Amino acid sequence: MLRLITDFDGPIMDVSERYYHVYQLCLEQVKYKEQSVKQLSKAEFWQLKRARIPEKQIAILSGLDETQAGDFARSRREMVHRLEYLHLDLPLPEARETLTKLQFLDIDLVVMTMRRIDELAEPLQRCDLGQFFSENRRYCLGNDYIKTTDVRDKPLLMKRAIVELPSADIVWMVGDTEADIAAAKSQNIKIISVLSGIRDRTTLESYEPDAIVNDIKEAVDLILSGN
Repeated sequence: MLRLITDFDGPIMDVSERYYHVYQLCLEQVKYKEQSVKQLSKAEFWQLKRARIPEKQIAILSGLDETQAGDFARSRREMVHRLEYLHLDLPLPEARETLTKLQFLDIDLVVMTMRRIDELAEPLQRCDLGQFFSENRRYCLGNDYIKTTDVRDKPLLMKRAIVELPSADIVWMVGDTEADIAAAKSQNIKIISVLSGIRDRTTLESYEPDAIVNDIKEAVDLILSGN
């Protein structure tokens, strides 16, 4: 049996519109009444996010001062995962077709994400993606889980999955961040990083995944080729 463990945001869902919307909201919220700020374009903002530029630095580049930058970073962290903004996330163009192909080929599909239960349930229902992942193939955080960091929390999810899931002959993981790479390597699973998410190539290369491709379609093509 071939098993594919995939992250949700990045390989499957495009979260850039939500992140940019919250950036705009926080910028408006934190700026002084008569203050002139430089709102970054979505392309500029997303390039900075993908390069892991700190939130405070993004705030300063947008014209906020040091004190405001701290308020901006705190506000963004609190707001970005609110359920009210999740409707802004949409499946990436190649995701549904690729998942359909994997399902047709009877490949064991597992989703592993740092979303909480409710945060995962919303797009699975709204975008009709739940059909690809049975209940016992969904690994996410509990609604009351106290997060530490993704790089620490995701390997714990992976460890649980390896214990609970039936054995597979071949296991691959697809993800878009250093947390995915850490989770896969913690269990000696091959990891393909995709550039369709929140990290750029330079950042991903520094964590040494087994391969870097553009999107989940290319990742699956690589896996099925046997390379």
